[in-house]
Amino acid sequence: MRSIWTGAIGFGLVNIPVKLYSATQSSSLDLDMLDKKDHSNIRFMRVNEKTGKEVTWENIVKGYKNDGEYVVLDAKDFEAASAKKTKTIEISDFVKEDEVSSIYYETPYYLEPDKSGTRAYELLRQALQKTGKVGVASFVMRTKENLAILKSTKDLIILTK
Repeated sequence: MRSIWTGAIGFGLVNIPVKLYSATQSSSLDLDMLDKKDHSNIRFMRVNEKTGKEVTWENIVKGYKNDGEYVVLDAKDFEAASAKKTKTIEISDFVKEDEVSSIYYETPYYLEPDKSGTRAYELLRQALQKTGKVGVASFVMRTKENLAILKSTKDLIILTK
């Protein structure tokens, strides 16, 4: 299995290099829409709702509707709003596991130590297990900042968004 993210777990002066793997796998059937007569693929077009004419990608902008008016956003706006890319799962706090309701759990991932971080990873895993605590952390994957918990299991640490 290939890792989907590489970086490090960080807290205080500790830095543990890790790899992140998806703990779940989704499977779905991707169906195409076809013309009943000759099974030709049905395409979707970008159409101006006022003129009914197709709009090319270079003439499309993104906007947010506010009080009936659109606020148009450009590349600089998205760049300014995007999460600061780091390669660190930054633990901000350690709390008892039952203090975090499972209602907030979304997606689980496995964390595996990189070769140089095996010993520190194992010490963190054991400390979490013995204390019954989880690490509350944040990290950026792709372009989105995520809140997560790090929980110890028998053999590894699970990160859950």
